Order: sequence, then C-alpha cells, then structure tokens
Amino acid sequence: MDSKWYGNDIAQIVDMDRAHIWHHLIQHKPFETGAPRIIVEGKGMRVWDQKGTEFLDAVSGGVWTVNVGYGRESIANAVRDQLIKLNYFAGTAGSVPGAIFSEQLLEKMEGLSRVYYCNSGSEANEKAFKMVRQIAHKRYGGKKHKILYRERDYHGTTIACLSAGGHDERNAQYGPFTPGFVRVPHCLEYRAQWDGADYGVKAADAIEEVILNEGADTIGAICLEPITAGGGAITPPEGYWERVQDICKKYDILLHIDEVVCGLGRTGAWFGYQQYGIKPDLVTMAKGVASGYAAIACLVTTEAVFDLFKDDADDPLNYFRDISTFGGCTAGPAAAIENMRIIEDENLLENTQNMGGYLLEKLNELKGKHQAVGDVRGKGLFAGVELVSDRKTREPAPENMVQAVVAECAKQGVIIGASNRSLPGFNNTLCFSPALIATKDDINQIVEAVDGALTRVFG
Repeated sequence: MDSKWYGNDIAQIVDMDRAHIWHHLIQHKPFETGAPRIIVEGKGMRVWDQKGTEFLDAVSGGVWTVNVGYGRESIANAVRDQLIKLNYFAGTAGSVPGAIFSEQLLEKMEGLSRVYYCNSGSEANEKAFKMVRQIAHKRYGGKKHKILYRERDYHGTTIACLSAGGHDERNAQYGPFTPGFVRVPHCLEYRAQWDGADYGVKAADAIEEVILNEGADTIGAICLEPITAGGGAITPPEGYWERVQDICKKYDILLHIDEVVCGLGRTGAWFGYQQYGIKPDLVTMAKGVASGYAAIACLVTTEAVFDLFKDDADDPLNYFRDISTFGGCTAGPAAAIENMRIIEDENLLENTQNMGGYLLEKLNELKGKHQAVGDVRGKGLFAGVELVSDRKTREPAPENMVQAVVAECAKQGVIIGASNRSLPGFNNTLCFSPALIATKDDINQIVEAVDGALTRVFG
C-alpha cells in the first residue's frame, strides 16, 4: 500500500474524517472514542484501510458497484482523456461518449431504444416515475397514475423512491410520502405467504389482486427488481415473471425493471431481467454501469414510450420537461464504454456464471454444516444466506448475531454484507457480491471466512 500521495500524515486524515465526514448508513457515536474505517487503496478484489490491513472485498465496494475490480488504469485513462477534451455540457446537447455508449448499451438490450442519462439509481427511478405520471396526464386524464412496488424491494433514497420502497426500516421517520405508490407482496418462497404448488404463479396472482382492488384503470406502472437485492437476495420462483408480464399486458401497465444492482453482468447476463425472458418498457441502472469509476445512471425505454413525448410538437407541455445536471457529465459514459469493453474482452459474463455456480455450491456446503443457515439463494455472483435461530420454525437469527458474523469475517480479512436497517425482524441475510473477476481461490477465502465466523458466533 503506497501512502505517498496523501500529502498529510494518515493520522491527520483520520482526524479530518472524524471531525467533518457524515458517513452513510452508520451510527457515529462510536467514532467519539474510536476511529472510522478509511479505505485508502484498492487493487483487483482487495482493498487496504488506513492501518494497512488488507481485505478481500466480497461486496464490490460495499454496495454491488465495483464489478470489474479496483485499479483499472484503462478506465482512469479513458476518463482523464475525455475530461481534457470536454468534461461537461448540459444534456440538452449530446456528447461523443454519450452517443457511443448509448449504441453499445442498446445493442445488449433488445426491444429498447432510448437512453436518458443521469447520475444515480435514485434519480433514474425518479425519472421513470415522472414519465409514468406524465403519460397518465397525457393519455388518461391523470387517472392511471399509480405505481406498484414490491415489499422487500428497494429503489433509492429520495422521498419518491422511498415512497416506492419495500424496506420499512429504511422508510421509518422519513414520511409523509408521495401519494400514488401501492405495495404488492414479496415473492420469497422461503417465507411463503401461500400454500401449495405453483408458488411463483400465486405470488404474481397476488399482484393482480392488488390491481383489481385499486382499479386497473388507476395503475400506470409496476416497478420491480429482477432479483430483490437488499431485501434478502430473493430469486423469483418459477413461473413468477411469466405471470407478471401477462398481468401487465392484460391491464395495460408499464413494466419498469430496476437493474441498479443486477445490471452490467452481476447475474451472469448483461441484465438480470434477461435471465427470465422479461420484456420491459423501462429499465433503470447505475452501480455497475461504470464500476464506480465515474458517477453514471441510465433510464432506458422502448421507442413506444419515447414516442409518447413527441406526438404533438405544438403542445408546449408535450415533451419530457426534465433535466439531470450531472447527466451531462462526460466522464460517466467514457468510463462505461471502457467498463463494458473489459467485461467483453475478459469474458466476465462467463466467469460470473461459472464462479457464481461455484459460490452457491460452497455456500450450500455451509448449509450442511451449520444449523444457523436456513436458506441459500442467488444468481451469478449475487448471493444471499439467510440465517435462522431454528431451522424448523425458520425464526430469523437476531440482527446482532448476523452483524457479529460480518464482523468476524472482517477480522479474517474478508468484507461481506448483510441486510441492514431494512426489514423489521428480518435483517438476517448475509449478502455476497464479489467482483466479476472473482476466482475459485477468492470464493474459497470468502466461504472459509464465513464458515469460521458462523462457528464462532453460533457454535
């Protein structure tokens, strides 16, 4: 680890951080007597903190982001070169990297044809919500404005995104929320809400029941993650997505897929929805689009959706009257172009399929060894292990014990994640999302750390 570039002693950096930085998702009271963690360097799958301690990062930057790993000089060079040529111009005009990346991206997304650039997953989802609302006013007298969202799904941090948020603890104390967002049940079969066979169909039928109760003529869209991420790494049951699509077609409901976590290779396909034959109307993405080397998010739509905003040029309100300031930054698409090239040239989709299968195999071995492991699920390099106190009753493991497992893994030099301040009583799922470059040795180190941590915490 090289610390020459700091310009300050690392102890001064820690003091500056403690005095001034408001960290994300963390209680700061302990920092009054202890030091916050500062990550100072990353290379490949590994990062180093201010003490020089090395960690294998099994969560790609903490939140499913650094898909191609740390230290990619070619991405940094692409961004530098673009910034010198043109760093920014508002999105009312185009840019060279914006045009190039849009074409490369859409080549991977059959049936979709338009890209709206912005700067975060939350913002991308906000744009989609606004499009749905504007379509409701243009075509349905404002009536078809409601947006369905699913329990346990997460779509961002803004008030409107929290209004579509299925994490009750994330939402707590931030209301009142935006009206017109309606919750539908989750589809986690391990926490079954319906008996009998065809669970996926039953979970989707529950969506139709909500639609009928609300009035189909009031529902404009449904926003869903292809695989639920922070709500428990939930892979959809068989038959679920086919039925959901049938319901959307039946009631003329736009299908909005939130790919902020799954997008750009995480599941072993370019997008998670492509694993299930889904044909969306709107797709949002962010995290892995540039692997965190620059801020970028995209809302991608069909041409049919795009056409609704230009069918009457004489109407001064008949276009999408919206802008994203940092959607005009050129660093994002420049980084995204090189990020996509790396995924293709290094066959990282294939590696994700292979290593993802190996990860699930090794995690299932832990299920055979530890009674605390209730369920293992995932797709590609995106997996979850639900911890329980009792396998028969499936009583969730206490959150403090789940976090103790995370802490024990860190002591062994492996950073893993866990559902956190999301679902009251159900913050009990360990989360794994190593970079798409992961090897068998990396997977073995991750699983060995979890094995040891489960032994120490649960016995």
